[in-house]
Amino acid sequence: MKRFALIGLAVLGAGAAHAAEPAKRPTVLELFTSQSCYSCPPAEAYLGELTEKDNIIALEFHVDYWNDLVYGGDGRWRDVHSSPAFTARQRAYAARLPEGQVYTPQMVIDGQSFAVGTRRGNVIKRMRQARNGNHRRLSVEVSQSKPASYNISVSGDHNGQATVWLVRFTKAVTTRVRAGENRGKSLTNHNIVMEVKQIGEWRGKALNLGISNYVLKPGEGCAILVQDHAAGPIFGAAKCPAGAGG
Repeated sequence: MKRFALIGLAVLGAGAAHAAEPAKRPTVLELFTSQSCYSCPPAEAYLGELTEKDNIIALEFHVDYWNDLVYGGDGRWRDVHSSPAFTARQRAYAARLPEGQVYTPQMVIDGQSFAVGTRRGNVIKRMRQARNGNHRRLSVEVSQSKPASYNISVSGDHNGQATVWLVRFTKAVTTRVRAGENRGKSLTNHNIVMEVKQIGEWRGKALNLGISNYVLKPGEGCAILVQDHAAGPIFGAAKCPAGAGG
């Protein structure tokens, strides 16, 4: 298990809070996918394109419910990136959102809406809607004070509570799939989420957090999400500095 330390937490007066322009905040895209899903590679390739955009935080969550399905002579394939925690996250979204269903490839936009991950036009439409949404109330900034140490500041005009999540991901991995629906394919996945950890809470006032001993290996990255609990609207988000993890 990765270990790190919270080295500081300061809650400032409400007067220090300020609201940033909603359209300038990154849009968070969560692709729920599986290496065992025949329809998923095009959505994963699209997500790979979106990882290059400065105004988008694109993340892949690999679910585990495909792992035990057998495809005739091709057998079954256990997605090497899958986790029951990510399946639970997807199901939590489905339980909350009005169009709630569980499928792959499924894109969740800013914790607010769904889109089929291969339908680019629909994804773009939902991103535009999210950028104008009134849920985008918080600004998040992440800076690296020294190796393995980060400062995180959150400010804005959201009066309720929210959870501050630290998301660790691997930027790109290619896997040779030897069984299941994608047998024989080499699949390249991008921004593959490995861990989502709570590091703080927003309580209606500007917030500063510091973490230390958070070592990113070469090829890893991280992001901060400020969200209404585990599967609610994402009020604000930021990528970790570009140099973190290489």
